[in-house]
Amino acid sequence: MKYIISIIGLLIVIGLALLASNNRKKVNYKPIILMVVIQIVLAALLLNTKFGLVLIKAIAEIFTKLLEYAGEGISFVFGGIANKGEAPFFLNVLLPIVFISVLIGIFQYLRILPLIMKGIGLLLSKINGMGKLESYNAVASAMVGQSEVFITVKKQLNHLPPHRLYTLCASAMSTVSMSIVGAYMTMIEPKYVVTALVINLFGGFIISSIINPYKVDSDEDILEIQEEKQSFFEMLGEYILDGFKVAIIVGAMLIGFVALIAAINNVFDLIFGISFQQILGYIFSPVAFIMGIPWADAVKAGGIMATKLVTNEFVAMIDLTKIQSSFSSRTIGIISVFLVSFANFSSIGIIAGAVKGLSEKQGNTVARFGLKLLYGATLVSILSAIIVSFVL
Repeated sequence: MKYIISIIGLLIVIGLALLASNNRKKVNYKPIILMVVIQIVLAALLLNTKFGLVLIKAIAEIFTKLLEYAGEGISFVFGGIANKGEAPFFLNVLLPIVFISVLIGIFQYLRILPLIMKGIGLLLSKINGMGKLESYNAVASAMVGQSEVFITVKKQLNHLPPHRLYTLCASAMSTVSMSIVGAYMTMIEPKYVVTALVINLFGGFIISSIINPYKVDSDEDILEIQEEKQSFFEMLGEYILDGFKVAIIVGAMLIGFVALIAAINNVFDLIFGISFQQILGYIFSPVAFIMGIPWADAVKAGGIMATKLVTNEFVAMIDLTKIQSSFSSRTIGIISVFLVSFANFSSIGIIAGAVKGLSEKQGNTVARFGLKLLYGATLVSILSAIIVSFVL
């Protein structure tokens, strides 16, 4: 029965993407089918095999060690600020982003990351039928972040037509930055974070190639990566500050959004006898159901999904940790994978702002298709959750 629901869910997602398609006749289904099969195989490999277990355990241990190193710096600056036995979210989850950001900067400076991103991007371009730039951008978004990635391709940014720019922005919104993966792993199981990272790469291309189908001519299929010339210590200072800015911004957003949701929930409860999140849960419950979540869990899961969409994934993950004991392991896996992406309303502003900082004209273009961008990225998250439902 679960496979039937998953297949129906998959068809519904493709149908929803087709509804928003620029040109349905141009959609090439061969690479789409291939990428769906690859997603299922990768999800099964990571979640259902000894190899996957060992790989994810190794990745989790690496991030655990990195968080320990980050803790040394945090303890030196903020030691004694928390009562014994307490684990403040800002200190334990957000501030380690600074250290991870530094490591990304070092690997970027040593040309290790660009080499990896180019290599994986080239391989992806052979599978997805899209250009080298689009494939590189998807990998780079997951490595360096949804706003920073546009700096690396700023030479080409002004020359991109809207349809290619949409794909670049959709990839940035569908993935997550490596700098905050460690933070996610403190709230949800590492195996679901890693699985989501991998299959979201393909999911972004699947949905984009349906909503926004096009073919890149060989003379246009050019990849020019902008590399800033900095000294090693200039780079260190920049990435340290960037990491701290991310931690502060996420912290500020959490303060505002968590407080706002608490206030709205209370107002709705006083007036209607039901919280705002419960109402959203009922609205999103059919989506949760087609993702493979049992109907008994669908309303609560729908509320978490809606919270992620209207606020961000951190707020939704915090909510999940509060009620996950009432969920089945299958529900936890599916909803966890759904949460690992930047698909929310605030990302529209972040991406449009990042592009506008490099090119005002292109930034305005991104702002115009912002809602369509969010629609596509949300479908990517739903697709990834459905893929995982096949193997759980």
